[in-house]
Amino acid sequence: MTDLLEPLVDTLLYEGYALYPYTPGAAKNSTPTPFGIAYPPAYAAQLATTFDHLRVDCLLEARAGARLTADVRFLAASGPRHQAQAQHAALPAATVEDLAAVELSREFSFVTEDGPLDVRLRMSASPLHAGRTRVIFWIENRTPVEPGLDRRGALRHALLSTHPILRVEGGRFISPLDAGPAYASVNTFPVLASPADDVLLGAAIMLPDHPQIAGESKGSLFDSTEIEEALLLHVQVLSDDERAAIEADDPTVREMISRAEAASPEDLLRLHGRVTVRDPETKEPPTPSLDLPDPTTGEAQAVVDGFAFRPGVKVVLRPPETADLHARMAAGRRATIEKILIDYDGRVHLGVTVDDDPGQELMRETGRLLYFFPPEVEVLP
Repeated sequence: MTDLLEPLVDTLLYEGYALYPYTPGAAKNSTPTPFGIAYPPAYAAQLATTFDHLRVDCLLEARAGARLTADVRFLAASGPRHQAQAQHAALPAATVEDLAAVELSREFSFVTEDGPLDVRLRMSASPLHAGRTRVIFWIENRTPVEPGLDRRGALRHALLSTHPILRVEGGRFISPLDAGPAYASVNTFPVLASPADDVLLGAAIMLPDHPQIAGESKGSLFDSTEIEEALLLHVQVLSDDERAAIEADDPTVREMISRAEAASPEDLLRLHGRVTVRDPETKEPPTPSLDLPDPTTGEAQAVVDGFAFRPGVKVVLRPPETADLHARMAAGRRATIEKILIDYDGRVHLGVTVDDDPGQELMRETGRLLYFFPPEVEVLP
């Protein structure tokens, strides 16, 4: 795992694992609310909104002989509060040609307090065509469970915060944001995760391509996609009793609390905002050219369909039924053209004030105008 990818995956893996105030008695921590869940098949089959698998469906540009590897990181429930144990499984490297000929599949079994957690990984590829191939990576929960489990029970046999990772040597992944609707991943949100686009990460939450952890970050806070400065301050105001309850419970949470408490005022200041100091580009502000008109004053006139619109022309507002509510509320009102603007596409915008509006003068003086297109007004004689 690359230096950039490892802290990112570690943070995402524990996102939502425990929430402030982190104490075991807090209602929101009595049952976890993780993302990226692959439930046991018997439970997932009961609901349309639950899955027993994840599928990464992606487009790869590659040369002949390009090698793919795939692995997955997830949390397995352990202990009375589903305390997490980080787990990992991987497929061996295979060429695109091998994957196009025969699907690669491996089965794994992880030991938990509630019995084995059975997982199957599968990967396949389409034959290379014009230097591109379609790659599909499956992570399946194959754990047998007794029927009738509720969600709390099903989570004890589930893959939590599941994060698949694909890597390629001799190629680059096309951004899933650009690949098109034909590539339909399931129960995961894949994004490009390396500068060379040779790593694809299936995230449990929506992220942009090339996500990064800010250099100012003090480490995962389990909900650190929130405002980290605020979370650190929240941790530092925990009571002694709350700290004692945390210390006696989950070692993973305890380590996070210790790290957050150690944050210095300087650390918090760095989290408050980032300032880039550089030499000024000029000593004096630029002087606008005298040859260019001031775009804020508007046009002296605009000719549309042979009629010259000018400031001061009286009109009746006739917005269409498809106009927004504010425009339609002014339908049939007399108005005065105050300003004419022309946008980059050449469209004319008429800025008006409503004549019987008691605040017309104020609107005119402050530039709070209503804008209509020429076909949306009727010119009065």
